[in-house]
Amino acid sequence: MELKDEITINAPMARVYEALNDPEILKQCIPGCEELIQHSDTELEAIVVLKIGPVKAKFSGQVELDKSGAPDKFSLTGQGNGGAAGHAKGGADVTLVADGDNTILSYDAKAEIGGKLAQLGGRLIQSTAKKLAAKFFKAFAKVLDEETVA
Repeated sequence: MELKDEITINAPMARVYEALNDPEILKQCIPGCEELIQHSDTELEAIVVLKIGPVKAKFSGQVELDKSGAPDKFSLTGQGNGGAAGHAKGGADVTLVADGDNTILSYDAKAEIGGKLAQLGGRLIQSTAKKLAAKFFKAFAKVLDEETVA
């Protein structure tokens, strides 16, 4: 499964990059996130509860960041396990481009799923993943927009 999108965020690029590396902001924005622990500058652990079609599961997972292209680009890879519901692994490349006082954030993500989730069908998984990504970025943009207004 592949997801690509682009969003304009009402904040300077340096602030967007900083926020993308702030576990407290990420926890607010990740749908269903119960816990987000930063183990190091490049390693995070998350616990997320999601409902995908008829399957509701608590996923625990690890995320590793590659900041070698920062602050313009960075990559992340991760894997999560939802017990009987299944598992997922994947990654994303994120690019930030300054646009005046705004930032254009684009991402290209790929994921593989297995277990019960994989049996639900690709179209349901794809549409749910798109909705979750849109929810995350809408919440992320809102947090940064509220900072700008405050």
